[in-house]
Amino acid sequence: MEQRRRVGAYGVCRRSDGRVLLARGSGSCPFPGVWQLPGRGVEHAEHPAHAVVRGFAEETGLTVEVTGLRAALADVTTFRDAGVEVHTDRLVFDVVARGGEQRPAQAGGSDELGWFTTDEAAAVPLMPFTAELLDLPVTPLPSDLPRSSATEPAAALPPDRRQRFGAYGLVTDPAGRVLLTMIADGYPGAGRWHLPGGGTDHGEQPVSALLRELVEESGQLGRVVELVGVDNLHNPAALGPEGRPLDWHGVRVVYRVAVDVPTEPRVTELAGGSTARAAWFTPGQLLGLPLTEIAVLALAGGPAAGRP
Repeated sequence: MEQRRRVGAYGVCRRSDGRVLLARGSGSCPFPGVWQLPGRGVEHAEHPAHAVVRGFAEETGLTVEVTGLRAALADVTTFRDAGVEVHTDRLVFDVVARGGEQRPAQAGGSDELGWFTTDEAAAVPLMPFTAELLDLPVTPLPSDLPRSSATEPAAALPPDRRQRFGAYGLVTDPAGRVLLTMIADGYPGAGRWHLPGGGTDHGEQPVSALLRELVEESGQLGRVVELVGVDNLHNPAALGPEGRPLDWHGVRVVYRVAVDVPTEPRVTELAGGSTARAAWFTPGQLLGLPLTEIAVLALAGGPAAGRP
């Protein structure tokens, strides 16, 4: 079965009475009659925070402002009649409505909007990620869903255009040292010190991917403390091991990670060759180090929690 990836951006928008806005899938979408948080897929080179603002305008008619990043999670949908498995990385933002006129999606993605209390939301069919974000039990959807006959599931990108979702960590130990990894020769950013982490595998959750990468790149066992923010990187001519320029779009979530029992960092073969070294640094030793952009941001306080 063919595997495809997509990144989506969704928003939790609440009124002053605590009700949350949900959208119901129309007959032309893969999940007709199922309610979910409003949102849209992230287009190539688009910042996810921009995508959720655009998605709300298209799907609800409302103009929203992003106030923070709430969660990052992933799921896999199988379109059996199309022979496709779609892995969706979902970024969920907190948003506030600032204007506009509420109406369902003009393009037909949703056919009804509603403001729900938690109890009311529990009484309607919900997309699993929406139920999880509303702290409701996740219940199976009808067996005849999803439907791929009405819409193409996550079209594949052209071969020289890549969108990659990754999870990275601002990793510290009890002594206040920071763990960094050096990018190996032949990869974009070679010779610069980077945050531990990397791309997620098909079907893998961001937190699981980060903790796996932490072991592979440094041999450290960590625990995720909090989600810091999301970083967006677009390089229209990235040079890497492929041997040709690629139009590269990276969407990267950053977590704060604690290593309670640090050891001497050791890069394993499972790191795949992209990591040359790993090392612990005191705050004073960080001065003057050649750092990647995302490492600079994280060390300065972290990527903006949802804002581009």
